[in-house]
Amino acid sequence: MVRPGSERVIAALDVGSSKVCALIALISPEGETRVLGTGQRACQGVKRGYVADMEKTELAIRQAVDQAERNAQVNADSAFVSFSAGGLDSDIASVDVDIAGHRIEQADIDLVLSEGKRSLDPGNRTVLHAQPALYTLDGLQGVMNPLGFHANRLGVDIHVITADTPPIRNLDLSVRQAHMGVDKIVAAPVASGLSCLVAEERELGVALVELGAGVTNVAVFARGMLVGLSSIPMGAADITDDIAAAFSTRREHAERLKCFYGSATNSPRDNHEMIEIMPLSEDDGAEPGRVTRSQLISVIRQRLDLLLGDIGARLNDMGFTGPGGRQLVLCGGGAELKGIADFAQGVLGRSVRVGRPRGLVGLPEAQSTAAFSTLAGLALFAGSDNVDITSIGMQENAAPRSLGNALLGKLIQVFRSNP
Repeated sequence: MVRPGSERVIAALDVGSSKVCALIALISPEGETRVLGTGQRACQGVKRGYVADMEKTELAIRQAVDQAERNAQVNADSAFVSFSAGGLDSDIASVDVDIAGHRIEQADIDLVLSEGKRSLDPGNRTVLHAQPALYTLDGLQGVMNPLGFHANRLGVDIHVITADTPPIRNLDLSVRQAHMGVDKIVAAPVASGLSCLVAEERELGVALVELGAGVTNVAVFARGMLVGLSSIPMGAADITDDIAAAFSTRREHAERLKCFYGSATNSPRDNHEMIEIMPLSEDDGAEPGRVTRSQLISVIRQRLDLLLGDIGARLNDMGFTGPGGRQLVLCGGGAELKGIADFAQGVLGRSVRVGRPRGLVGLPEAQSTAAFSTLAGLALFAGSDNVDITSIGMQENAAPRSLGNALLGKLIQVFRSNP
């Protein structure tokens, strides 16, 4: 999908537990990403982020892409696809080589990246991302670009994200059966981080919590890298189910109640505002019930208390505490619940804001909400120039410099603390 003048047309596909969203964008030679068209369809084939019904998932993908193509008046034959299910893991792989004190050239950088690729051993897991983050010169950490420096040893920290292999293959198959190629499967927190977080937040330390329909992903960023990941098999759809069960109504009506009347915070007047509840079955001629808005909010808050308790525990387990663990950003469809930032701030004791997509030109207002953070981030990922060492060639005869026994081999270090 290439246009004259080095313009590129890319497609993004966010396959979630409640909906499938597609986006087609044009990336200019200057790097600007302009949205051409979007599409969205409800999806009943994905449960807790995993493909559970191949046929239903394929149909939703096909319909969402068709709608995006009609709106964009451009055909898409492949896409960047999100993966949001549990089983994601984030590590830092550190590798260094002896370069004998000379001035660093591109061949040296290519060499250490190739050695980094050799060091990766995911076992029976799939590597989704393996990106060089920061370089090290003779123990000096935090070098963004080592080209032109002098050093005896050149090292690199490689940010590695892996996932369980079977769910990745099932997602890939679902997309391909919908007659779409897969450019790359992208971890949802990586995409959401690109669209919702600013560079300084990622550098200083921030937690990104994506409240999806079936899964909540908790990601910690520090030193510009995603350094911790955890998934909770609970999401906004569980709030809907709680409402449906508490008031004996259908899920679709419970979802409407949550969206139109739901809130994470309450006020005295909520005790007097009455809400009509449609019966679970209309065949027996049952009359609609009535509850106060305060009762509805009470059901919502019970689930939020449970979810936020789990989120807080995961953040503590990842070392996101102290002065460097104060900032938290919410995204995903669940983040659109009224008052959720204030409620989360009170429960977690951290500064909380709702993140919304940024960085795209022409994104429709309907898709400029927290629910579409991953979709927007996929488009930004497609337009980025990040190096992924899984795609570089192995340099068997990389440079006319002897490494001897200088290569330390693979050093996998799980980075669980902030700077």
